[in-house]
Amino acid sequence: MVSAVFHSPLEAASAARGSDKSKTRDAGPAPSAPAHKNMTNPTTPSSATQAAAPAMPARASWDASVLWLAVLPPLLGLGLLLLTWELVFMATGGSIPSPRDTFAQAVQIFSDPFYSKGPNDQGVGWNVLSSLKRVAMGFGMAAVVGIPVGFMIGRFNFLSRMFNPLISLLRPVSPLAWLPIGLLVFKGANPAAIWTIFICSIWPMVINTAVGVQRVPQDYMNVARVLNLSEWKIVTKILFPAVLPYMLTGVRLAVGTAWLVIVAAEMLTGGVGIGFWVWDEWNNLNVRNIIIAIFVIGIVGLVLELALIKLATAFTFEEVKN
Repeated sequence: MVSAVFHSPLEAASAARGSDKSKTRDAGPAPSAPAHKNMTNPTTPSSATQAAAPAMPARASWDASVLWLAVLPPLLGLGLLLLTWELVFMATGGSIPSPRDTFAQAVQIFSDPFYSKGPNDQGVGWNVLSSLKRVAMGFGMAAVVGIPVGFMIGRFNFLSRMFNPLISLLRPVSPLAWLPIGLLVFKGANPAAIWTIFICSIWPMVINTAVGVQRVPQDYMNVARVLNLSEWKIVTKILFPAVLPYMLTGVRLAVGTAWLVIVAAEMLTGGVGIGFWVWDEWNNLNVRNIIIAIFVIGIVGLVLELALIKLATAFTFEEVKN
């Protein structure tokens, strides 16, 4: 019993040495803990300062590159255009108005763009809206007809072989060549202009839609065949999502072509429209208004192009974008 409670001096000494060693081992890693904490914690002030320091030059260089590539080239192009315009004005002895005179005339015109003094004397705003109305009607009918026809041509090989010669024959024909046919059939200038827009807008939508359908991966169609999907399910669930980027490209090309054609068609048919306004100003020998009309036509076409590009980007898959 005594030996169980009281230990010998040798045992006490060895026990004391063992406890000192254990304390030394336990106390050894303690000083390195704060260093380890500083190494692993990214939120300390020193590490944040070191991480933020190299990021500032990278951001500055990125901003400079954006300024250099996105802002400076358009400004240089516009300056080159104005310089060339001014040189042409000086070389022609004033036959072509200067940029300053044209700008002053544009300010006067756009101060009241929606005036109306009769059917043949209206502001530039009404002329642009009339042209856009004709483009919308002709383009809308072309989309209603051309997109389904493109789906059928791309889906069925027999229809593709049947319509390809007709498309190859009629597509190269100048749109203005169809204008006399429209005047003969519809007995009016406005329906004839809409008909011309229709016939020139339908080909890009038919061709691009058909090409998109033909480029759908065969694996998709094999899965549809295995699942025994109906033709409606194949069109709505497989073909339409895959063909949408091609279809929107055809729509964008068709709108650009329609806006080009309506100006020429209105020059020949007359009435209210931006094309008729250009021709009327030429009859009055008002070159400044003709140049203003050229810029108006270009700006409206650019806005239509950018809007359709934005729409196509929103509905385009990443693999097609790249």
